[in-house]
Amino acid sequence: MAKVKITQVKSGIDRPAIQKRTLKALGVRMNKTVEVEATPQIMGMINKVKHLLKVENN
Repeated sequence: MAKVKITQVKSGIDRPAIQKRTLKALGVRMNKTVEVEATPQIMGMINKVKHLLKVENN
């Protein structure tokens, strides 16, 4: 399965609780890059908070 690098570039402060929980579930933190499998579930989570993330395909 393909890998995706995600980096949080905007803060989760003052966001709805569901978005905060999604960021926590993805394991991202401000300016830290995490490499995850590109499963449909993960891609759906990324899509929900894409305005807070930078996504790079490998």
